[in-house]
Amino acid sequence: MVEQIDEVLIRPATTQDAAGIARVHVRSWQEAYTGIVPDDYLRSLDPDQRAERWARQLADGPADHVRTFVAQSGDQVIGFASYGPSRDEDARRREREIYSIYLDPGTWGHGVARDLIRTVLAEAGEQTPMSLWVLADNARARHFYRRHGFSPDGIERLETLGGADLLEVRYRRG
Repeated sequence: MVEQIDEVLIRPATTQDAAGIARVHVRSWQEAYTGIVPDDYLRSLDPDQRAERWARQLADGPADHVRTFVAQSGDQVIGFASYGPSRDEDARRREREIYSIYLDPGTWGHGVARDLIRTVLAEAGEQTPMSLWVLADNARARHFYRRHGFSPDGIERLETLGGADLLEVRYRRG
């Protein structure tokens, strides 16, 4: 848990960030999705397993056109965002998709997510069409994305997590 946030640096992630990203990823899911995703599933999330997956993904780097940024305070990763080509069949030409934005729960409300999404949008290009998927029951995230110019486009899907079918809503911008 982050007690205090000093200066925050947003920078491209490296393979050395895998463990920090995984820790943030698991803690964020366990806090943000309580009451949405089954508790057994959330308890089963393992930062070490996630770190291995993140290390592989970061080693692939921009070759697969996926970019990941970390938010760092001091020597600690406190958040991250990933984006790349849209994976949707109906994606618009040159559309990019934000795959994830997660923060250590101790940093929520301090502007770190805002800085991450602004970095992603600036790097992709303000005129680049962007999409993302968000759990319908995640009101906090949906509000955040609306504040940054995204809106639901009417497309929904079911994602199965921990044996539960969860509704996701697609948001688009541009």
